[in-house]
Amino acid sequence: MVAPVSIEPEHVLWSGPRPQLNRPTLITAFEGWNDAGDAATTAASHLAGRWGCVPVAEIDPEPFFDFTAARPTIHLDESKARRIDWPVNEVRVARLDDGGVDAVVLIGTEPQLRWRTFTHQLISLAGLLDVERVITLGALLAEVPHSRDVEVYGSTDDELHDELGLTPSSYEGPTGIVGVLSSACRDAGYSTASFWSAVPSYMPAAPSPKAALALVNRVCALMGAPVPTFDLEQRAKTYEREITRIVAEDEETAEYVASLETAWDTGRHQDTGGPSLSDDPDRLVAEVEKFLRDGG
Repeated sequence: MVAPVSIEPEHVLWSGPRPQLNRPTLITAFEGWNDAGDAATTAASHLAGRWGCVPVAEIDPEPFFDFTAARPTIHLDESKARRIDWPVNEVRVARLDDGGVDAVVLIGTEPQLRWRTFTHQLISLAGLLDVERVITLGALLAEVPHSRDVEVYGSTDDELHDELGLTPSSYEGPTGIVGVLSSACRDAGYSTASFWSAVPSYMPAAPSPKAALALVNRVCALMGAPVPTFDLEQRAKTYEREITRIVAEDEETAEYVASLETAWDTGRHQDTGGPSLSDDPDRLVAEVEKFLRDGG
């Protein structure tokens, strides 16, 4: 691995002394185009919370957002004074107790402007914190049933390919900040992994703790740093029950979901007659490609 260059990033706003970490892994998740069912940001928030991550920095939103599109919001604090909340990309860190690598978690909103400058800020930040590996999280809409296991597609660099037993994506086309950041981190010399969970396309607006749980489990397995997931598991069960109830109220949707379940259970994909997603990672690659081409 090529050693990344550490350069002080001009748009990173530190909230205190720079932490000293042990070979940390950087995990990123962004609201917006890359976050179907809020699964990626929910997963990152769960990990940060269970690891006891504390905020250490933010990325200055001024250069990276069009505030007429992503408007700041006003709220009243406890003293009834007005405060303005700006779009946030917050960096949190944790020193893990198991003697393994530490964690740096970035949770925020996909920027609208200057993506190359934005990724340069994160790469410089990673260099200053001695990051060894970068994991990006995403979620996509796919033709999958909510009542079955969540499919997670993972793409990695060559160094991690054999370790995870994954098939690399051959996707070509539009991408989001997750794809741009992953590519930039690889070019900078970091080991990278990108995990995407599949969210049922017939419930695009419903937050999916089930898809988030699948991402949490994959990250913990890769890092060897498990976290409690009981509350997320309970939310996932509630999600599945509620979606089942809603689906049952519409005959056409119920028939469609039943066909997806049959296709899944018999190992045949409904539309193409090909292998199920769980048996063939290339099928989920195709779902990723369709999701990106259709603009999410």
